[in-house]
Amino acid sequence: MKYIFYILALFSVLSASAQEEKKYIREGNDLYKQQKYDEANASYKKALEKNIKSTKADFNLGDALYKQKKYAEAIQQFQKVAETTTDKDLKAKSYHNIGNSYLESQKYKESIDAYKKALRENPSDDDTRYNLSYAQKKLKEQQKKEEENKDKDKDKDKDKDKDENKDNKDNKDNKDENKDKDKKDGDNKDKKDEDKNKDGKNEEEKKKDEEKKQQQQKPNQISKKDAQRMLDALNNKEKQVQAKLKKKKGKAQKTNIEKDW
Repeated sequence: MKYIFYILALFSVLSASAQEEKKYIREGNDLYKQQKYDEANASYKKALEKNIKSTKADFNLGDALYKQKKYAEAIQQFQKVAETTTDKDLKAKSYHNIGNSYLESQKYKESIDAYKKALRENPSDDDTRYNLSYAQKKLKEQQKKEEENKDKDKDKDKDKDKDENKDNKDNKDNKDENKDKDKKDGDNKDKKDEDKNKDGKNEEEKKKDEEKKQQQQKPNQISKKDAQRMLDALNNKEKQVQAKLKKKKGKAQKTNIEKDW
């Protein structure tokens, strides 16, 4: 009797827990239909607290997360269902929704793989087949765009290298030009200095020549002392000459004349 009572009590608990699980799932579904996805999440999680193995609660929670664009979390939920359920239809739907989540995330290769798994479980699912075709098309477009971007990057790199080579050439030309300019300026400076020195030397020589010329053009100049001495000598000589003349004039002169008698 004791064991029967225990089994009945356990069954009663499990039954109550199952009832609460279904209750929270129903509440979650109603909230989902009202597009109250965050509140629906809370109800589905409560259902999982009552039954951690509830595939319906896991699947519906994945749907609510998908609607909130929480694709990474949604994928985890659908993946959990796909790996645990034995229901082929539910497994196919789980892979289908995984494909949709990857598709929205623009992970086209992963979405294609998920759609293919869904079709293995349910080959007659036209929606999955259509989504697979669409994902394959988007993948080709993505790859084409990536190739175009690579080509653009290559062209940019080529243009960059070309510009860098041009800049290097321009810099080299500028350096050579500046070097030639500096050399020219240096030569001009040296020439100016040389001309300056030459002009200075010529100027000095010209000055000396001018002085020499002026000295040649001027009469010989004597000192006052010499001039006085010369003047005294001339005066003395003149006095001597005058004295001689005076002496000759006072003395009889002997002449031979013819008398007329």
